Amino acid sequence: MLIDTHCHLYLEEFQQDSDEVIKRAIAAGIDRFYLPAVDSITTVDMLKLETQYPGVCIPMMGLHPCSVKDNYVAEMELVNSWLTNRKFAAIGEIGLDFYWDKTFIKEQYYVFNRQIELAIQYDLPIVIHTRDAMAETIDVIKNYKGKARGIFHCFGGSLEEANHIIDLGFYMGIGGVVTYKKSGLAEVIKQIGLQNIVLETDSPYLTPVPFRGKRNESSYLKYIVEKIAEIKSLTVEEVATATSANALKVFSY
Repeated sequence: MLIDTHCHLYLEEFQQDSDEVIKRAIAAGIDRFYLPAVDSITTVDMLKLETQYPGVCIPMMGLHPCSVKDNYVAEMELVNSWLTNRKFAAIGEIGLDFYWDKTFIKEQYYVFNRQIELAIQYDLPIVIHTRDAMAETIDVIKNYKGKARGIFHCFGGSLEEANHIIDLGFYMGIGGVVTYKKSGLAEVIKQIGLQNIVLETDSPYLTPVPFRGKRNESSYLKYIVEKIAEIKSLTVEEVATATSANALKVFSY
């Protein structure tokens, strides 16, 4: 069994062939897909996949840091409303992103902290997006040590950062970046335990070798598993079993 803990199979890139993409992934041994939220614009499409694949495509709820704009108050009201009315697997993806736009940094901090508080209130894990803001993100999570839990999605940082994340009781989501020769992630993975990682594709982004540059999809998770197995001198089955068990520990369903 394999679990893709982070994939955006409801986005425009999959509008024409999402069924085929999911069927290919299931044929490749992936039996569960966790869908991180972005903002209210994509919520309907995300929940439509859940309806089509109950228990297979499992949604989260949250406001992505890149979607924190002038309307962040209204967006947060919608997040809160959804959490009040139904169950989600996690609050995510949430966090800090200082790469694309620094206009709303203050608002990003507010939204991040507010969503962590909601996760604690609803006893849900959080799935964290951080770009050009790893130290700042870790500092925020330190304020909730022992209360917040979850995944640092798309981890590509240093061993020191990995150890900080482990100390906070969080997992690292490992995706296609581990197959990139110049990323340095393989050396970090070599020095941390399987008990600290989960697998993800972040489809349609961050496609692993040998398909880098093309649209990513969940069936490509096999290349991530194979690379981790190679790095750690383990079998594919050992990596799949351990990381899937970790994913099931993180998510409530």
